[in-house]
Amino acid sequence: MTILAAFSASRHSGAPLNLAIQLARTTGERVIAAAVVERAWPPRDDPVEVEYLSYVRAQATQALHRAAAALPADVGVTQVVHESTSIPTGLMELADAHRVTLVTVGSSSSGMLGRVTLGSVTERLVHTARVPVAFAPRGYLETEGRVRRLTAAYGGEADVNGLIPATAELAAAWNATLRIVSFTVRNTAAFAGTIETSAEELVVQQWSRRTIAEITKQLNAIRDRMAVPDVDVVVGAGHDWNAAVESIGWNAGDMLVMGSGAAAPSAQVFLGSAAGKILRHSPVPLMIAPSYRRS
Repeated sequence: MTILAAFSASRHSGAPLNLAIQLARTTGERVIAAAVVERAWPPRDDPVEVEYLSYVRAQATQALHRAAAALPADVGVTQVVHESTSIPTGLMELADAHRVTLVTVGSSSSGMLGRVTLGSVTERLVHTARVPVAFAPRGYLETEGRVRRLTAAYGGEADVNGLIPATAELAAAWNATLRIVSFTVRNTAAFAGTIETSAEELVVQQWSRRTIAEITKQLNAIRDRMAVPDVDVVVGAGHDWNAAVESIGWNAGDMLVMGSGAAAPSAQVFLGSAAGKILRHSPVPLMIAPSYRRS
């Protein structure tokens, strides 16, 4: 089995490679570090264009070699430079050709350091990928450890694609602990003078109890057909999305997992609106998985 790490030769970011190494330590899979070079379609027999493409490919190869050389030597990494009509298309071509189980990508260079931010390539990839996609926060350096805890971001009705059973299976396979969280944003400032703080807290408490009861019901149903590791069920609440995401606490070795939204085509990933807000404030690597299909 294989993890595909998407390397950007233009940004020279090693974050997706570092995340791939950490995942390989967790799963025992091999890593393919890939740089995709964009070419025109249909191909033209233009000497200038051919020479330019050759130059870009050589530059990408050199940058990939330098990045791979900095990786730990105990994890095998195969390097590939692939030509395609676009980077997302090229990554999916490689994913199909090598039967990869997961693709790791980096964050936009315009995003905050230590946070996940989608760029034009990853925005398209996340809506077309047929395999799970894991995002490394900008500047992610972790390679020595492994993934020790998976946190599934439960979205209630948006969980029609089976986030909880999918993450439970993954946690068992990765020998990781499992945490299920549901986030709520209650902007009490917007109701200043019209609602008591105690009343707002009561609303959150009642919502939390209902959410935990729904999650517990799902877990009990899952336990009837598969082994489920010990699970922590928590609620993250705050006055905005950043406060809500930060409220539950994060450790080294954590990964946030989000499921495809209800609009996702079968066996593809799709990022819903709430998921996009959570993604932008995640302080740890984040994975979006295709719809769960019960075997």
